[in-house]
Amino acid sequence: MAEVIRIGFLGAGGIARAHAYALDALKFYYPDAPALEKTVIASPTPASREAFAKRFNFLDALPPEQIWDRGDLDALFILGPNTTHTPQLIQAAHQPNIKRIYVEKPIGTSQQDIRDLQALDQQDHGKFILIGFQYLQKSPLRKALSHWQTGAFGRPIHFHAEYLHSSYLDPVYRQKHPERLQPIPINGAAADLGSHALSLLLAFLGDQLVVKSAAASGHFADVPQHSDLCTTALLEDPTSGAVGTLRASRVSAGTGDLLAIELRGESGALLYSTSRPDCYETYLPDEGWRRHEVNSDYQPVTTFPSDYAPSGWLRALVHNHYLFFGGDPVISFVPDLRHGIQVQRLLQDIAEFVMTK
Repeated sequence: MAEVIRIGFLGAGGIARAHAYALDALKFYYPDAPALEKTVIASPTPASREAFAKRFNFLDALPPEQIWDRGDLDALFILGPNTTHTPQLIQAAHQPNIKRIYVEKPIGTSQQDIRDLQALDQQDHGKFILIGFQYLQKSPLRKALSHWQTGAFGRPIHFHAEYLHSSYLDPVYRQKHPERLQPIPINGAAADLGSHALSLLLAFLGDQLVVKSAAASGHFADVPQHSDLCTTALLEDPTSGAVGTLRASRVSAGTGDLLAIELRGESGALLYSTSRPDCYETYLPDEGWRRHEVNSDYQPVTTFPSDYAPSGWLRALVHNHYLFFGGDPVISFVPDLRHGIQVQRLLQDIAEFVMTK
């Protein structure tokens, strides 16, 4: 690996700003963080990419198609529209100089994307590919997953995961942000929000989950037909026989930004919700219900800002970047390409159920 890792961004939107922050923050948290150079920002809009480069100290700003002519990039972040993720990942994987690729979710938008990604996964491409499921790096969820994997809760019986917003209940908001009013899996609630919930379920239950049924709800006169505002799916884990549900919604009143997972097994239960972001709860017969308070337990140990500070979304994103650049995962679940493909497979199956209703 180069002494200084040279980084390129494909995309200059809101999520790109979050990644620029995380890159700058790495050195505050991790003494062994590598030296980074923000080399290129690529975006179709000249004004957008130039402003991004100036604001966040990228050395150069280019149209997206010109980034493939650069031989001076070691790592690439794919942060543009959902439909660009798969083709850009495949093209990046064939760039000999690029060694690390970070892809925002969802990793693809079609069955063809899944086939192309599976073909890539079977190749000896030599790249480290990380998918942007940063919720897996939240301290309570990392500890909860490690706890679940001890087997103390027994064989799972049923489960539920949900990621809920209320934003698109507001007609003014719908008018200002029409870009996500698209059918699953191109965009919408399941692709944008539900992919995080599916990622968690796969981490806890394994990659054999299958979709048994799905349906959409939430319809408004000013929203295009087939826009994904709220999707509910029935899932089964054939390995254990457990059955559960996934719900992803942009129209759930009173939620704001709520991610939750519930797992019920033969010997106990485990619950997590962002309504209590720094703890998870368990039930075991010999313990009863317990609340496990978890703060910034990341390793290596950091004193920034302190070891008892709450762990927020951006903190988890910073840790995902640490893993991306080769940090020791210890207990972290690493959302690699295969994990991204499994999430996308479930999303595509859900989409087919919804669209045939």
